[in-house]
Amino acid sequence: MRRYRLLAPMWLGLGPLVLAGCAAQPTGTASLASAPTLQPGMARVWVLRQPSAPGGNVAAADPMVYANGASLAQSAQGTVFFHDFQPGTYRLTVQPYGTPANLVDTLQLLPATQAYVQVQAVPNWEMGSTAGGASFAVLTMSPQEAQPYLQEMKYLGPR
Repeated sequence: MRRYRLLAPMWLGLGPLVLAGCAAQPTGTASLASAPTLQPGMARVWVLRQPSAPGGNVAAADPMVYANGASLAQSAQGTVFFHDFQPGTYRLTVQPYGTPANLVDTLQLLPATQAYVQVQAVPNWEMGSTAGGASFAVLTMSPQEAQPYLQEMKYLGPR
């Protein structure tokens, strides 16, 4: 009986954590519809980060996303945001975590277009890098690939 009494505080502490994990996660569907229309002559880039990223220290980070070296916003798990750009060529990178592999995604943005990119923790070897370990990468997605994810993500608006 005494050993169960010692375990009671542990179970009481874990209970709220378990229940919190079962709670419905916020979705961005309704808010996503409220995104402002794209201004004439501009291009929009949507930045997604899947809610169910693999575990580990790298995947748990909220890396900063950069366009041509200028910071846009942090990319937290389960979120989506957008940024409107002048047409042109943009080099998208992510703050290095883990073993940096200097992975870059380059987008050629035309007026009145929308592009989708995903921030993802990946093993460096999968991206063709000789660096060991894992890091973040920005990967271009087709609109068809992105749409199902958008329904599950928390919408953060413009960044």
